[in-house]
Amino acid sequence: MPPVTRAGDIAKARQRFFAGGALPEGLVAHPILRSWQRCAEHGLSSSARPRAEPVSARELRAVQEQNEKLRRLTRSEVESLHAEARLTDSVVILTDASGFVLDMVGSLDFADRASQVALRPGVIWNEATAGTNAIGTALVELRPIGVHGAEHFFEPHRMLACAAAPIIDPRGALAGVLDMSGHASIQHVHGLGLVNLAVEQIEHRFFEHGFEHCAVLRFHQHGEFLGTAREGILAFEGDRLVAANRHGLRMMGIDWSALDRTELRELFQRAEPSTEIQKLRAQRGDAFIGRMVQPARSQARPARQVGREPEPVFSPKVASALTRAIRLLDANVPVLVQGETGVGKEVFVRHVHAASNRCGKPFIAVNCAALPETLIEAELFGYDAGAFTGARQQGSKGLLRQADGGVLFLDEIGDMPLALQARLLRVLQDREISPLGGGKPVRVDFALVCATHRPLEQLVGAGAFRQDLLFRIAQYVIELPALRTLPDRMTLVRGMWKQFGGPAAGIALAPETELRLANHEWPGNYRQLAGTLRALLALAEPGSTIDADALSPEIRQSQATMSPAAGNGDGLPLARQTLDAMRAALEASNGNVSGAARRLGIDRSTLYRRLLWDKSAG
Repeated sequence: MPPVTRAGDIAKARQRFFAGGALPEGLVAHPILRSWQRCAEHGLSSSARPRAEPVSARELRAVQEQNEKLRRLTRSEVESLHAEARLTDSVVILTDASGFVLDMVGSLDFADRASQVALRPGVIWNEATAGTNAIGTALVELRPIGVHGAEHFFEPHRMLACAAAPIIDPRGALAGVLDMSGHASIQHVHGLGLVNLAVEQIEHRFFEHGFEHCAVLRFHQHGEFLGTAREGILAFEGDRLVAANRHGLRMMGIDWSALDRTELRELFQRAEPSTEIQKLRAQRGDAFIGRMVQPARSQARPARQVGREPEPVFSPKVASALTRAIRLLDANVPVLVQGETGVGKEVFVRHVHAASNRCGKPFIAVNCAALPETLIEAELFGYDAGAFTGARQQGSKGLLRQADGGVLFLDEIGDMPLALQARLLRVLQDREISPLGGGKPVRVDFALVCATHRPLEQLVGAGAFRQDLLFRIAQYVIELPALRTLPDRMTLVRGMWKQFGGPAAGIALAPETELRLANHEWPGNYRQLAGTLRALLALAEPGSTIDADALSPEIRQSQATMSPAAGNGDGLPLARQTLDAMRAALEASNGNVSGAARRLGIDRSTLYRRLLWDKSAG
């Protein structure tokens, strides 16, 4: 989310606009000012209470079903942002193209506060209803936008700090909005960057299905971006352009109006169908590289090998636990994975599934903390047609039946309501599921893995978790270590940066940046580190070096001299390696301190200070 506008400026802007009707040029960002003007034209009053009212549970369910494809396409990114949102006491919100809130996950405490201003599923947050807000304003502006505190039109919304980005489908239609909202009292430094990056991934995923009949061209000026969410994508029926992503249109210098009226030969001088990467030249002279994949009827589309979620960097201890977990899963022994939020519990379990005897069968992940309590029973156990108001006419199998033959992963099992725990225990004992509505019991076969960051034994003592269920799900317990306890954090930082594509894009982390990343405590563990690295990568220019000034304040404040736990495992202290790198840069710059600092991507004063410290210490 964007930096907080100076309180004095925003106060003056509101006074001029709402009291005197004057335009506060220079005091507030132009998108915010345009939104205020639109809200005034809608007849809204900033001091009035917003008119937003939630629909019924039945209506909410119906709209969610209408947008099931969007929800499915965005689920991975929503879950990835979920951990970041909980760490920053925020929520992640998905809306449809009208601003209707479909889903909300994240901090339960903030969700309760947000519901006081009707920020909840089942409510429309467009500008005409909710005034200036990140969701509604992104819908109108069709661009990522942050709205902080008093920038909101309505007074009650001052409590919010929101960042949102529109989701555009391959035909140029607005599909929805992804938003992250939190307390206005907190600076959410990377919110807008993370949301925008997540939307890029979603728009890239649109092309994974539904274009088998098209010739799909994937291209970029730099080959390292092929296969990533930054590549341009153009889809052709015959020679006619029928779909694209925003990167593809931008690189070709065209807009959505080019669809259905532009041919391949008008865009490129030559683009041969081939699975091999080829050089391309646009008709206007720009040079690209890419590949043109023919429709499925003439050539099977190759599996994507790049642009996927990077493989985790497992420590030897976790790698050993992974081997044990695979054996236990193959023996159908229930495993409980424990660890702090963000240590990679789901990633760990997915790798167990991929290496097990059930690797070709379903992997069904259920976040027990993310499902609404009113819907969790129907989602898990399924229901027959007409089982309750708002139920689908054809009924629903439920997530447990979908896991039949494969692996059922119950994440955050400690947040499952007690009543549901009793039903789950019966399923684990009988291996039968009875859908809501009195349907006939159905036999199921799945391997069970559960995960939690909560102390289940303490929950048992407090009466919040069933002891008999604990015994059933925790026949073997694996503890994943917190990132701050790892003995080799520098190698982890470098490995993750490489896997996210930083070096391939020519983007480097300055030595001091690496040091501060490696020495940070990372209360959110891998997810927080991954989110920070993604944000740095999203905001950096190709070929640049990221210095420590790009880090958030709390990371910048981490000591640049390493504790033993942050070492890089090669036997040399990191402080010594840093000094060696500084001396090498100084020598390569013929003793020019400014030149050496530029090579390292750090401030010259930092270089002076470290070298003087070494001299005095020696």
